[in-house]
Amino acid sequence: MGSFSDDTGRDQAAFLAARVPSFTHFLSSYDPSLLPLANLGPLPGGPEAADLIKNLPHATTIVAVACEGGVVMAGDRRATAGNMISKRDVDKVFRADEYSAIAIAGTLALALELVRLFGVELEHYEKMEGRALSLEGKANRLAKMIRDNLGAAMQGLAVIPLFTGYDEDAVTGRIFSYDAAGGPYEEHRFHSIGSGSVFAKSALKKYYSDDMSLTDATLACVQALYDAADDDSATGGPDLTRQIYPVITTITADGFSRLTDAESADYAQQVVTGRMRLPDGPSAPLRAAS
Repeated sequence: MGSFSDDTGRDQAAFLAARVPSFTHFLSSYDPSLLPLANLGPLPGGPEAADLIKNLPHATTIVAVACEGGVVMAGDRRATAGNMISKRDVDKVFRADEYSAIAIAGTLALALELVRLFGVELEHYEKMEGRALSLEGKANRLAKMIRDNLGAAMQGLAVIPLFTGYDEDAVTGRIFSYDAAGGPYEEHRFHSIGSGSVFAKSALKKYYSDDMSLTDATLACVQALYDAADDDSATGGPDLTRQIYPVITTITADGFSRLTDAESADYAQQVVTGRMRLPDGPSAPLRAAS
């Protein structure tokens, strides 16, 4: 195939001739400078750089709950820069492909780049191979992309996602968490990441039960986010005055779905109304061991 260039000056024949199923692997060999996460290089040192990093917008709390028929993942909407609220309506939960979703915590700008690149990675593989990756394969691809950002993470620009999906082979919803070095860990029943995660996970211990319905799991996620916002200043609760509500997604055998604003508002209103009577939230029934 002959060589030809577009208006960027890049050889487009290289893109057409390559049969590499990983888009990021292809870019790393073709032109590493095009990768948004792996090539930030060393950042300037000194207190000025530390202050700059500290005051970059950061995304905060995400929760995920495995339930009967799939998995629910929800995120609050607040981004913070230092001790300031930098944005009140950030989306932190995104569709990865038809049967999976990715949510973000950490440095917001890099996290959004990771989400976009991960979506391209999954789409590229499917086009090259004629089939989608397995859910574990997707989780492992994401781990490699996080590992590529390790240099920046060591300098304070960490990106920590949460990955969920419906496993068509196992016929169940699954949850994968990561550390800053890209280590993938499967979580069972429920999980949370971000600054309010310790409070959200504590709440989910109370609210979660095995074989929850999709509706109950969604309500548990919103309750957990409310509890996180109650104790963590970087987590935003439902903002009824501005009509800003958590982003709530479900992944089932029917695929990925994001609840509408009206549906999210309904769940948020249920929680807020309940907290007017019980500020600390509903109690879990105690059962004696049999």
